[in-house]
Amino acid sequence: MARWIAEWHPDDPAFWESSGKRVARRNLIFSIVAEHLGFTVWTLWSIVATKMGSYEFTTDQLFWLVALPNLIGSVLRVPYTFGPAKFGGRNFTVVSAILLLIPAVMLGVAVNNPATPYWLFLVIAALAGFGGGNFASSMANITYFYPRSKQGVALGLNAAGGNIGVSSVQLVMPLVIGSLGLAAAGWFWIPFIVVAAACAFFFMDNLTSAKANPRQQLAVAGKAQTWIMSFLYIGTFGSFIGYSTAFPLLSQSLFPDAPYAAVAFAGPLVGSLIRPIGGWLADKLGGAPVTLWNFAAMGGGVLLVWLASTSGNFWMFFLSFQLLFLTAGIGNGSTYRMIPAIFQAKAVAERGDETEETLLYGKRQASAAIGIISAVGALGGFLINRAFGMAFAAAGTPAPAFLAFGVFYVSCFALTWWCYTRTVGVRIVASLAYARI
Repeated sequence: MARWIAEWHPDDPAFWESSGKRVARRNLIFSIVAEHLGFTVWTLWSIVATKMGSYEFTTDQLFWLVALPNLIGSVLRVPYTFGPAKFGGRNFTVVSAILLLIPAVMLGVAVNNPATPYWLFLVIAALAGFGGGNFASSMANITYFYPRSKQGVALGLNAAGGNIGVSSVQLVMPLVIGSLGLAAAGWFWIPFIVVAAACAFFFMDNLTSAKANPRQQLAVAGKAQTWIMSFLYIGTFGSFIGYSTAFPLLSQSLFPDAPYAAVAFAGPLVGSLIRPIGGWLADKLGGAPVTLWNFAAMGGGVLLVWLASTSGNFWMFFLSFQLLFLTAGIGNGSTYRMIPAIFQAKAVAERGDETEETLLYGKRQASAAIGIISAVGALGGFLINRAFGMAFAAAGTPAPAFLAFGVFYVSCFALTWWCYTRTVGVRIVASLAYARI
């Protein structure tokens, strides 16, 4: 029987200290477990693609296998966002975890047949996108469990726990595949997926206060803030997932004799672990200034990686890439902290009070916006991998892709300044006056 909590008041200090904190922490822990497995399945192909030499696919074809899960995962994030509000956070987490079994089993079966056609691998890679959808439902659900003052850290921890799944894949899979064969890339995760689904079933809760009409929630798609933050999230999370999944194949293409497989996990791990720090900094200093200067650092980082890619020195390339992972992780935390802050501030300004009803309305708006923003942001993972694939196909080098990334970070810096940090002329845009968080 579904477990529903009817009374939930996280912004009431007495309720939070007496029982709310304990329940929220329990749901956060098992949300992280399920989301972690989602990311592992979503990014499996970043390693599998590097181990498919016997199939004689081109570099561009291999980048398609890495990119496609990002595309499908980003699209699925929109319906996944409304899953917790429609069916309950605990119920939807169970179902979304079980769906991960489909691409894992199909991968294990397909690679055992050397005659498996390329189109079928594309289908299996696309189904791995189920794992990408999990992030949106998980984050939308956890938003309701925490008070405003703690959402930056809570969302940062939830996201970081999931993001580390990328590092898990890139650390564990080369060892598993080397010992047990390529099919083990699918079979290995099945018992973990089953455990994650069982933990969600037995230990998580549904919140009655989180129930909402998806049609009403979709109204946030008509708000400018949703699309501004979506653009910025392409620059942060899109960079993180894009670089995480592209790094092994990119390294193999540029430095075929380098030990890239042994260190590929490091960047995603750094980006994941630093993400809660980005949320914490945003809680302390404000999401907008942290995000602004972080984009400046990302622009410098992509320039360093570009130069290192032509140096012939793999370790210089590797270390330069760590700066991109570090800044992408900080930006993930700071931009995600901005979303609930913006939409709750807008709710207070529109209604003229800070009652519990107004704050809940703001959380519902933020929860819906998170899904759209995370969906658009995840497209960055697809775009980065396709940019590398097309750059190699057209020029035999990733240089055109790096140039495009640098221009994009400059535009993100300018947009953040214009919308959220400038003081001159801000009065002409009334909606920004209460969204400058």
